[in-house]
Amino acid sequence: MRDTLGTEGIAGVAVVLLGIGVVAVHDPIVGGGMALFLAGLALIAKGVADSTMRAFGLK
Repeated sequence: MRDTLGTEGIAGVAVVLLGIGVVAVHDPIVGGGMALFLAGLALIAKGVADSTMRAFGLK
């Protein structure tokens, strides 16, 4: 994972997860919604990256 994201990327993921955790402690429903939202964004970004890689013939 470190090869793909780098140190800054791993730190960013940790900060995002910490932020969701803080919100979830205060209001679990909002925290769950934020987690689902971010998971959806991650899936969209993966799909865009995969299709771009296929367009360039790299995958």
